[in-house]
Amino acid sequence: MDISGIAALVTGGGSGLGAATAEALAAAGAHVVVMDLRQEAAAAVAARIGGVAVAGDVAEEGAVAAALDAAEALGPLRLAVNCAGIAPAARVAGRQGPHPLGLFEQVVRVNLIGTFNVLRLASARMAALEPQASGERGLVVNTASIAAYEGQIGQCAYAASKSGVVGLTLPAARELARFGIRVMTLAPGLIETPMLAGLAPEAREALGRLPLFPNRLGRPDEYASMVLAIAANPLLNGETIRLDGALRLTPA
Repeated sequence: MDISGIAALVTGGGSGLGAATAEALAAAGAHVVVMDLRQEAAAAVAARIGGVAVAGDVAEEGAVAAALDAAEALGPLRLAVNCAGIAPAARVAGRQGPHPLGLFEQVVRVNLIGTFNVLRLASARMAALEPQASGERGLVVNTASIAAYEGQIGQCAYAASKSGVVGLTLPAARELARFGIRVMTLAPGLIETPMLAGLAPEAREALGRLPLFPNRLGRPDEYASMVLAIAANPLLNGETIRLDGALRLTPA
């Protein structure tokens, strides 16, 4: 896909993976809408890249529709990247009692329902576009996690939500193939994002020693470069790519 001049929506674009992706897409010539629950964070990234900021919840139809409207005002909407996500920890049966059901629902709502909400609304608009010379009309890149395969203790909600993202990738790609729309998912390992920022330096250092090679935490720009690579290669479709330096998570 030629992304120069297209419009792209990046959710969770106010920080971490989303911010790096928004920056990379803008540098490659795309017109980017940065969507984040935090207006100030989205606005800061948008100002930096010459994009448009939209605040909203990815699980709300109206909020996503507004972000897509903003993207379509910039050019043909051909790319949506789902980076919004949360990862609170809780045990199924812990010292404080059973896992709060509301917390489980919240994680699934943001990580899985939010991802599907963007996928369904964006792809419906992409399907109405004229195809590029390659036959492509659009691309949706979702974000899962290696926790979808090796969820750790205390991460049942997160692992379940990310497994759902992996699970919807192939059937969505199969369904949308007739429109020339691809669906891909990235499953990052340990990336140096705000999710890890709250850890003590020694804890981050210990985590950084876990990947086999490179023996460090991943960088958000490495995720962003994979989004660009997926866009450039039309044969990538219906698959989840691990981005983890050969890391396999242990139970704890």
